[in-house]
This record gives sequence, C-alpha cells and structure tokens, in this order.
Amino acid sequence: MTKTDNATKALVDNLNTLLADYFALYLKTKNFHWHVRGPQFRDLHLLFDEQAAELFALTDLIAERVRKNGAATLTSIGAIADKARIKPQDDATLPAEAMIAELRDDNAALITALRETKALAGAAGDNATDGAIDDWTDQAQQRVWFLSSLIA
Repeated sequence: MTKTDNATKALVDNLNTLLADYFALYLKTKNFHWHVRGPQFRDLHLLFDEQAAELFALTDLIAERVRKNGAATLTSIGAIADKARIKPQDDATLPAEAMIAELRDDNAALITALRETKALAGAAGDNATDGAIDDWTDQAQQRVWFLSSLIA
C-alpha cells in the first residue's frame, strides 16, 4: 500500500465512524423529540425535530463521501452500534434540561470528530470531503450554540 492508499483507508474508516455517530445522534435526538415534556415542550419538541432532520440529511452525504473514495459504507444497525462513539440514552423519563445538556455535549464531541476527519481528508488529498466538513462543522456548532443557550 502506498502512503496515499493508507491515508485514504484511514479517512474512509473515520468517515464510517462519523457516519455511525451521526446515525446514533440522530436517533438520540428523535428519542428526545418523542419523549420531552415540561414547560418548554413545544419549543424543544420542534427544535429536536429540526436538529434530527439536519443530522439525518448529512448521513447520506457522509456515506457518499465513503463511496466516492472507493470503500463500502456501514450496512446495518449492528455496524452502526459497533462504530458509534455517541452513547445511547434509553431513559424515556429524562428531564428536558438533561436532554438538552446531553445533546449539547454529543454535538460538541461531533465537532471534535469532524476536525479529526478534516485532518484525515487533507492527508488523503480529498479536497471535496475537506471542504464539505466545514459546512458540517458549522451546523454542529450552531446546534451546540442553540442547545447551550437553553441551559441556565
């Protein structure tokens, strides 16, 4: 394998991990959308749904970057569970403020992961992925900002 082949392999492995993270965060955000309650119900219900839609939309773009680099994407829920760094939250009674804080922290972790992926894209010479990550990072930063603004 050449240096470029190794760099591309590292990039697609990282992209698949990022893809798993996006699916895991999408599902967690939808979970909170379905289970939020309290005085901020309507606003949070809508915000979580908007953020979930944004996350889900990016899954296809990430998967297509993997395919354009000549590799296979994740193929199952099990593959997502094996690679995701975003931890599931199965507590349907979690208070709204705890939901907000968890999503804020998960999105902040996603920003760190995106920066790692950007570095790998640069090393692999994948300018398209490198450029796309700037938009993905901006979206994650906006989610963190919105969620942080809700916590007193």
